[in-house]
Amino acid sequence: MLRWLYPGMKVKRWLLLALLGLVMILGGIIFFLGFGPMAELTVMIYYFTRELPSLFWRIMGLAMLSLGLFFLGMGLRQMVHSLFEVLLPDSDSGLADVIFNKRVLEKGPKIVVIGGGTGLSILLRGIKEYTNNITAIVTVSDDGGSSGKLRDEMGILPPGDIRNCLVALADAEPLMQSLFQYRFSQGENLNGHSFGNLFIAAMTKISGDFETAINHSSKVLAVRGKVIPSTLTSSTLMAEYEDGDVGAGESNIPLAKKPIRRVFLQPDNCQPHPVALKEIQEADIIVLGPGSLYTSIVPPLLIEGISEAIQKTQAVKIYVCNVMTQPGETDGYTASKHLQVLKEHAGTSIADYAVVNNKVISSKAAQKYKSEDSYQVVVDLPELHKNGITVIEGPLVEEEPLVRHDPDKLARVIMEIALKVNGSKDNLLRWFMPHRST
Repeated sequence: MLRWLYPGMKVKRWLLLALLGLVMILGGIIFFLGFGPMAELTVMIYYFTRELPSLFWRIMGLAMLSLGLFFLGMGLRQMVHSLFEVLLPDSDSGLADVIFNKRVLEKGPKIVVIGGGTGLSILLRGIKEYTNNITAIVTVSDDGGSSGKLRDEMGILPPGDIRNCLVALADAEPLMQSLFQYRFSQGENLNGHSFGNLFIAAMTKISGDFETAINHSSKVLAVRGKVIPSTLTSSTLMAEYEDGDVGAGESNIPLAKKPIRRVFLQPDNCQPHPVALKEIQEADIIVLGPGSLYTSIVPPLLIEGISEAIQKTQAVKIYVCNVMTQPGETDGYTASKHLQVLKEHAGTSIADYAVVNNKVISSKAAQKYKSEDSYQVVVDLPELHKNGITVIEGPLVEEEPLVRHDPDKLARVIMEIALKVNGSKDNLLRWFMPHRST
């Protein structure tokens, strides 16, 4: 306690000002009451004040009361501000934002998102503005780029999609987020690697396992919620094409440019991350997608127990359909075809809602994607309704620099479904939704 009195703490002056305000408030109340209680106790005060009119003391009391309230408010405000500057010196958020994030968002719905790639991180950036109770169950079958190199050379699970999700959920300053996403463009051994991937790889070797490395990285980035791999087993994603050929490796599967019959994992007995099943069981909402259908969303469903857990949970299941088809993977796929693929690989329908974009992209963007054999996904409503799926449509895309889901608009749709389903149980969310800008 004595340390609060040390020089340079920048707290004592404001504490004294607040105490002075309290004394003046008490004095103001006494003056306003006309010294009635004090007259019998303090003869001197009574002697010097008995000739003055009572109106004078009432005015004096109100003045002291007002000044005391000002001093008290100023002292407390500056004291809190001084402490806030020390505890969060680089924070761009105000004190109200920090308290809001810690107190209000902690009461938000429990949301589990499943998938990988850029689509998952886009969804997470929007969702974290409504709740801190987020668990991202991330695909770990990537074998290309920086992740693939680290997987082959260091024998660790691919960190790329994990890194993207950590950054998406981060509360750390923008500089730290940019650092984790920085990709080296020079150096024989560094070229193509992202700093975040190297950080997670180094942390894996220091801590002894991939899971602990993710936990430490989450603390560095002040992540809201949890990011966990769908499995801790190293596996290879395989594809069987319609012509019977088989392809190996997530990055290689689309390169064959052939219709896919099914995908599967080797080994085929990959065990789920133990926390994944628990989070699915306790979730209020489970979101699949957006993301690459065969290489990001389906792989976690192939892990033992995950599809069954999703089927059994009472959570609302939502599938977010991609905006564009993916060359070599979903060529010509409609929205209902995407859902059909999920059903075939999960063994049963695991979606109550399908969220689809109904905004037609610009001709400029369409032409650009056409040159890459990618087209806007056709939303075939009659087929979707045949499957007993509730379809939620909306203009959910942004086109710069790429055609992607708008994280704010997509998150708001997810929250509106949560409000619709949970009703009065989410009174906080009911108040929060109209007040949240998009």
